[in-house]
Amino acid sequence: MSFGDHLEELRRRLIYAIFGIVPLFVVAFVLGRPILDTLMEPARDKLRAGGQSATLLATAPFETFGTVIQIAVIATVLVGAPWILYQLWLFVAPGLYEHERKFVHLLVPFSGLLTALSILFLYFVILPVILAFFIGFANQIAGPPVPVDDPPASIVFPQTPILDFDPVQPEVGDTWINAEINQHRFCIGFTDDGTPIIKGTELIGGAGIVQQYKVSEYVKTILNLGLAFGIGFQTPVVVVLLGWAGIVSPGLLAGYRRHAIAACAIAGAVLTPADPMSMVLLAVPLYLLFELGVFILRVFPAERVLRGAREPADAGDA
Repeated sequence: MSFGDHLEELRRRLIYAIFGIVPLFVVAFVLGRPILDTLMEPARDKLRAGGQSATLLATAPFETFGTVIQIAVIATVLVGAPWILYQLWLFVAPGLYEHERKFVHLLVPFSGLLTALSILFLYFVILPVILAFFIGFANQIAGPPVPVDDPPASIVFPQTPILDFDPVQPEVGDTWINAEINQHRFCIGFTDDGTPIIKGTELIGGAGIVQQYKVSEYVKTILNLGLAFGIGFQTPVVVVLLGWAGIVSPGLLAGYRRHAIAACAIAGAVLTPADPMSMVLLAVPLYLLFELGVFILRVFPAERVLRGAREPADAGDA
């Protein structure tokens, strides 16, 4: 193919890739609010456990909508990655040797699996640990002392029921504390179909620092951490690829373990927010993934992977 034909083929593949993910974006936008609600759940849990308000803030008119759009774009790229990679593969595959194609067939699914594992690891392990640490750290900052004394005998305190749920059919004016969501709740009326209209105010423990996160900044932090962990979890792929290409060997990599530890620490500092907790929580898995790559390279050397593949002379037509 001539240079112009290559450009035309690239343009065609890009068009296919873009138009192929447009329906995914529509679906991701429709599901954007449930996804946002799922992303906020770890913060809500840790804020409630720390005696803080579990409500996140939107301080600009378009903040929530813009955050949902951002989530939809990221979800579209993640879900549509196989289709995008397939179009890229159709463009480059004719110029690859058969042994190079075999490498790609093995490494691309492995890379996708590691990306999915990085997202699950971040959401279920790292994010709760980070949130618990920082919320607990801020809660340890004491506020002004609260005076304590015996009230006059003539004072009668009102009694407010404490429940773990909302009543099914409260009366107008009823009030209670929902301990499950840490709110003082009120029934102020009913809708046309008879559904109770319930409002609530957050209950905050202590008088120190009130922690209320902005929706956009919270989601941005999660996406930045997700990008960092997604990149970091590709370490075994890089190690195996370099080994199969003959650039490094398991013995050579084993001799540079101390350098690998230093590199993982630096990557943890660069790819995460500037706090020790997230740096360590990324650096340690990075090093374990480095060891996983060395192990895979020992068990599956290039000669074993390429068994049965034709020599480079059997390249496909470019």
